[in-house]
Amino acid sequence: AEMATARLSGSENRLVSLPLSRIRVIMKSSPEVSSITQDALFLTAKATELFVQYLATYSYKHGRGKEKNALTYTDLSHTAEECETFQFLADILPKKILASKYLKMLEKEKRDGEVREDDDEGEEEEDEDEA
Repeated sequence: AEMATARLSGSENRLVSLPLSRIRVIMKSSPEVSSITQDALFLTAKATELFVQYLATYSYKHGRGKEKNALTYTDLSHTAEECETFQFLADILPKKILASKYLKMLEKEKRDGEVREDDDEGEEEEDEDEA
């Protein structure tokens, strides 16, 4: 196993496009991670690369990019919204909306929010009772 690791370490830069040092920093930012082996780092980088490739390909094929011969943010956000596999990205890739529409949504939330705030307070009290 050591020989495989040594060989992998020497050629990994050619096998992945993402910067391994950056991925290591992101992985270390998690409090649960104490140490990262070279194999784990490489496999995380490669899996991330394949995921991004899959997301881009899917978004291009199922978006409007086919017509324009380009992949756009709208294609990506549409995929995050419509495809169950990618719905966990919806917060990261929100649908673009006009500022005026967003302000109207905020106003509506504020009006409806009084009822919601009461509900939230009730939930917090229940949580405290459980503790």
